[in-house]
Amino acid sequence: MTLRQVMGTAAGAALLLLTAPSSGHAVAPSLEPSQLSGPFETVTVDPTGRVAADGTVTLSGTYRCTGSRGPVFVSSSLGQGEGKSRKGVGGTSAVCDGAEHRWTNTDRTEPGRFKPGAARVEATVMELRSGGGLPLPYFHARQQQDVTLVD
Repeated sequence: MTLRQVMGTAAGAALLLLTAPSSGHAVAPSLEPSQLSGPFETVTVDPTGRVAADGTVTLSGTYRCTGSRGPVFVSSSLGQGEGKSRKGVGGTSAVCDGAEHRWTNTDRTEPGRFKPGAARVEATVMELRSGGGLPLPYFHARQQQDVTLVD
């Protein structure tokens, strides 16, 4: 499987889990900090993101994770305004060696979809672990952060 295919699978899995309706029968685990794999696994979001006139969005922050067995990614999504849907913004390969690392995700959106000002970012450190043939998501850390988009 190529890196592009793995990234696509990871992004698709993350988006499905982020948009799935909540129910008592959910397959995906809750992402409460107490249920993540350890207190030393974190992801942060920088308080400022960038949006260009052509719609290119750049988000960044740091992450720390340990104990991975499969490919790991830092995914991010962005929302702005009341009732607006979220948009996935890129994905970065991650190294789970216990050290703090920087992540930066960039993606092109429709021009004008996001404007300078207040927005909300969610960043997730997610691993794809083999589960009998189909890779299953394993969450190391998640953070939601209010940010300011600047041009």
